[in-house]
Amino acid sequence: MAEVKLKKIYKAYTGKTQVVKNVNLQIHDKEFVVLVGPSGCGKSTTLRMIAGLEDITEGSIHIGDRLINDVPAKDRNIAMVFQNYALYPHMNVYANMAFALKLRKYSKADIDLRVTEAAEILGISHLVTRKPKEISGGERQRVAVGRAIVRKPDVFLFDEPLSNLDAKLRVQMRTELHKLHLKIQTTMIYVTHDQTEAMTLGDRIAVMKDGQVLQFDSPLDVYDNPINKFVAGFIGSPPMNFMNGKIVKDNGSLYFGEGKFRIKALGDMNSKLEKYIDKEVVFGIRPENIYDKLFASNATPDNTLNAICDVMETMGSENHLYLSTDKNTMVAVVEASNKPTIGSMVEVVFDMEKVHFFDPSTEETIV
Repeated sequence: MAEVKLKKIYKAYTGKTQVVKNVNLQIHDKEFVVLVGPSGCGKSTTLRMIAGLEDITEGSIHIGDRLINDVPAKDRNIAMVFQNYALYPHMNVYANMAFALKLRKYSKADIDLRVTEAAEILGISHLVTRKPKEISGGERQRVAVGRAIVRKPDVFLFDEPLSNLDAKLRVQMRTELHKLHLKIQTTMIYVTHDQTEAMTLGDRIAVMKDGQVLQFDSPLDVYDNPINKFVAGFIGSPPMNFMNGKIVKDNGSLYFGEGKFRIKALGDMNSKLEKYIDKEVVFGIRPENIYDKLFASNATPDNTLNAICDVMETMGSENHLYLSTDKNTMVAVVEASNKPTIGSMVEVVFDMEKVHFFDPSTEETIV
């Protein structure tokens, strides 16, 4: 049983403000959870408190039924994989993976069995006699993961383990980590600032900002139903477009108005938008939910507006159009065949089933 429970966790350094504030997480046995957020949001500090590398100012951490607040790091049965690999340069791959087991007085036969098994799982059996300087960055990261696997811990902790790898290797290692989790079925907690890693790896993701967990949910729920404007803008690439405007009422229908255009809200949104009539709101829509009218099947006068195409980025399978209106700019992700002329006027269509509205003061989600 390796359920991890964080209850009302706070962390403050002497003479400084709190860096972690009232974090509550319940991570299920065998679950892969990702803590994601910008630099300085408290995600690595939270991970280090679970590992026992940072003291808790307030709150409690349980692994299974055991309270571990005062348990030394070495006795928590946790394995941690760091950003910089932390391999011993004078030892070969086998010795690096076996080192922690030797310290714990495991038998030579048991060590050999565990190291051989981990090396096979990670596909590095042919590297065991090499030194770290003789292998690539991706291979070093595999060794670091292997060193954790051999201990057969209750919980794996990963602190931005892929950030030192190039883009191609990051994609490859993401796949390998996902396969690894499926194979060994151990609880994993992973820290990253990369929302793509969070979306692709996590069973659930905890989005953090300023030391707090803003939303803890499945990747798709966070993506489709963000709790506030920060989460909406942080998750997704390219990020969600935001526009400032007012809710106006006309002939019993509600519209979002910005500059020279207005967009009709769907009827089931009206009850939540009623109190914002004649008031400012923030309108949000993801780039993939904006279409060129020439390629759209759901265009109506109520969800169409004119915008100027300022820039087009060709991405291969798709194009990113940077569009501007009177007051705002937006990005649309369109098919590769959709290539408007730079500087031309484009009629764009919004998928109103996928739009969001946010309160401009609290930034909380309205719809």
